[in-house]
Amino acid sequence: MSPQCTCSHTNPESLSTTDKSQMVPVVNGSSSKVNGANGTSNGVNGTSNGVNGHRPHSNEQQRRNPYGPRASDFLSNISNFSIIESTLREGEQFANAFFDTKTKIAIAKALDAFGVEYIELTSPAASEQSRADCEAICKLGLKAKILTHIRCHMDDARIAVETGVDGVDVVIGTSSFLREFSHGKDMTYITKTAIEVITFVKSKGVEVRFSSEDSFRSDLVDLLSIYQTVDKIGVNRVGIADTVGCANPRQVYDLVRTLRGVVGCDIETHFHNDTGMAIANAYCALEAGATHIDTSVLGIGERVGITPLGGLVACLYAANPEYVKAKYNLPMLREIENLVAEAVEVNVPFMNPITGYCAFTHKAGIHAKAILNNPSTYEILKPEDFGLTRYVSIGHRLTGWNAVKSRVEQLGLTLTDDEIKDATAKIKELADVRTQSMDDVDSLLRVYHSGIQSGELAVGQKEALDRLLLQHRKSVSGEREELEAVAIAAAA
Repeated sequence: MSPQCTCSHTNPESLSTTDKSQMVPVVNGSSSKVNGANGTSNGVNGTSNGVNGHRPHSNEQQRRNPYGPRASDFLSNISNFSIIESTLREGEQFANAFFDTKTKIAIAKALDAFGVEYIELTSPAASEQSRADCEAICKLGLKAKILTHIRCHMDDARIAVETGVDGVDVVIGTSSFLREFSHGKDMTYITKTAIEVITFVKSKGVEVRFSSEDSFRSDLVDLLSIYQTVDKIGVNRVGIADTVGCANPRQVYDLVRTLRGVVGCDIETHFHNDTGMAIANAYCALEAGATHIDTSVLGIGERVGITPLGGLVACLYAANPEYVKAKYNLPMLREIENLVAEAVEVNVPFMNPITGYCAFTHKAGIHAKAILNNPSTYEILKPEDFGLTRYVSIGHRLTGWNAVKSRVEQLGLTLTDDEIKDATAKIKELADVRTQSMDDVDSLLRVYHSGIQSGELAVGQKEALDRLLLQHRKSVSGEREELEAVAIAAAA
């Protein structure tokens, strides 16, 4: 019987295949020291060898995080960024998405409780209901700034500034593909219209961002020219958008770093995930000097979506856990993902960072042993920081005796290491036929312990153990039949 998961899904009974009740929860008293409080990896002087070139003390080695920002990364914003959460804008473009007003408000409140700095909404020019929803969310009094996303068009801008939003995100396509086959405008027209729209929005006291669309297939000279122009007239942010998901981290780093030398305003980035690069691209953008990253819950959006909130948080937590823990209400993440998953009728993916049902489940024997000694051996993320629990799966052919020993201790049984190894061999033998549930494992361990205590069993006596297990199964079967008979009699 395969284990079933109950830890991180909207509907655990139907969405998962591994039940955490069939695994051993691991509570380790030792605190992981992998990540230092300052999130740096190289110390004050950017060196890795400690004072005067000597190797640092083992505790220092343990605290140093090789994934943390480096002292040489003077442009990096890995520990100084803002999230623009676009589930209620980009996420509405997901194929399954339909958010009524109640659902939009629930998602907005959850994102605000998580701590995102901005919440982006669908353009109020899209429909009357979109406008009404935008106005309703603006009146909630959330801590997050409320943005709306509009075309670079004066009609859209006039509608947007009347809704009560804190900011307006203006976008227009700049690649040859979009200029020819979408809006049909040249760069002269785009620049003139951008100046007009930005000047109008600023005159209303509203924050404004200007973004090109399809930035990575646009001419670099065109991009830098229009970004310089809007920066000079006081735009709050310029945006780079990998609209078709074609960019790779090196290209992202080069473009953002180049742009950082051209404009003085903030830089926002928006990455689609068509080639699976969205999280890596977002991270590299921050390393190069970007200040704002667009995300959506579970990455939902047009086609295969954009940078997922949870995945980005996991990546940034690995770099500087103390900063991320102080910035966001991390235990809220699972609740938000379940809320959105239910709204768009999808499952939380099994491989989802942090909240996937096997994210903190350890199976292989050598992994289990190390995890039981120190979770940092095989975990860069601490599940307890996200309100979750790590588990060790033991009812399978890959199990190790250290994991079984942990379960023996939890059950309050007394067995020597040799006896535990003997019992583990039997678990592996049975698991070669089918995966053993936690009840199966517990029964075997209790029968083994009872046999040792009574003198009916000793290490290496396979036939005696088989006989005791058979007797136990017959006893349990007999008790079950008696209970069924009683139940039938009572029903009659």
